[in-house]
Amino acid sequence: MRCTRLLRQFQTLKPEIKTASFPGPLSQSISKGISQYQEDRSHQFAVDYSKSSGNYIVDADGNTLLDAFAQVCFMGYYCLILTNPASIAIGYNNPSLIELAKSDEFITAAINRPALGNFPPSNWKQILEDGLLKKTPKGLEQLFTAMCGSCANESAYKAAFMAYRDRHHGSGFSEEDLKSCMQNAAPGSPDYCILSFESAFHGRLFGSLSTTRSKAIHKVGVPAFDWPQVAWPSVKYPYEDHIDHNKAAEAKSLDLVKQTIREHKHKKPVAALVVEPIQSEGGDNHASANFFKGLREITKEEGVYMIVDEVQTGFGATGSFWAHDKWQLETPPDMVTFSKKAQAAGFYHNFEMRPSLPYRNFNTWMGDPIRALQAREMISYIDKHGLVKHTEDVGDYIYKSLKTLSENTLIENTRGFKQGTFISFDMPTPAQRDLVVSQMRARGVNIGGCGERAVRLRPMLIFGKAEADILLNTLHSVIHRL
Repeated sequence: MRCTRLLRQFQTLKPEIKTASFPGPLSQSISKGISQYQEDRSHQFAVDYSKSSGNYIVDADGNTLLDAFAQVCFMGYYCLILTNPASIAIGYNNPSLIELAKSDEFITAAINRPALGNFPPSNWKQILEDGLLKKTPKGLEQLFTAMCGSCANESAYKAAFMAYRDRHHGSGFSEEDLKSCMQNAAPGSPDYCILSFESAFHGRLFGSLSTTRSKAIHKVGVPAFDWPQVAWPSVKYPYEDHIDHNKAAEAKSLDLVKQTIREHKHKKPVAALVVEPIQSEGGDNHASANFFKGLREITKEEGVYMIVDEVQTGFGATGSFWAHDKWQLETPPDMVTFSKKAQAAGFYHNFEMRPSLPYRNFNTWMGDPIRALQAREMISYIDKHGLVKHTEDVGDYIYKSLKTLSENTLIENTRGFKQGTFISFDMPTPAQRDLVVSQMRARGVNIGGCGERAVRLRPMLIFGKAEADILLNTLHSVIHRL
């Protein structure tokens, strides 16, 4: 009840499409103007953020959409549509964040943008302890702050390579090490690799891009590291209805992980394995807690660091603050990366992952204090209003309704059971998926897709059952008209 009352305080909008087509003419005109100086083909629509509120996003033409996508990327089959994945947690123009932005603390941090690695503000430790460090994953007492999800993963990869090298060769460096690294040659630049999964998405920078394998458009024309990949388990959905098949599929994938690590041990050692709790851009692919427990056992046995990429799943979206909390690992992963709903970015890690010397894992900004302040405020807000449990309950409600809807419609492969609002389903063809997305937007509900055929939901943590009913009723109408 307290969450319901809270949401009503600043949500007075409802879905309303005023233009004859969507996006409307003003939105299209704005994008055309931007195209004179920047790429605009990934624009969905121009937003009037000053009028957007809570779960509702208002475009430049005055159209109001229920946002069940929260600034998520969507790459359609016939067109490319990309934004930032699931990066709004507690609603547009949340009053608590507005008050934070008015504070002297926020203003000082914003206008004096400190280079955190060299000149941290005197209150930096307190900002972290009151915010991001309150949600430290179990066993990971260290925190590296960064600018975005891609650079969080890039920095985690660097940490893994440095720690792996020091574990096997000690923390000192020979003259040959120092000279050869300047030529991008061994032994100073060792030939290590990161193991990832097919259909994974870990970012668009050079290291992270070499572990991203969800769509060719992300990578085509860009040089990449020759790093190995393993197939994601070929599970069937709904996951809970195919337990025996899925258990066997996961066992097969685990065997391939172990085999790949051992095959590379003497030619290109695997320093780390990176994995998403739910493969997001690659199609919302799921696996069981036992699968991830198996990955942790293999990485420990083989001396490989385990990086859990929670850039999209972190901060409550799956009905637990961190998705990997549900795995109940006996030994924690070595690193957990985050961004998106946190607004801030970086990775939590154990002490071994700290570099042996200053400037080895470093950049000018090392994150951004105002984003850390936002994260602090959001953590307080999430806890105060019980939004993680709220998201779990709303997710259960949506999932049950979608599974029922799938019994007599074209909806296939419903997934997201007990995963909060991290819910998706497939349509029979990519074109039908894109049609569902466009028709939903034309009716005032913003959703999107991933993979080839998946429709996915990424609502904010404040998304309630009233909003879920609007979403489900609109989807029911669209699906039955296909």
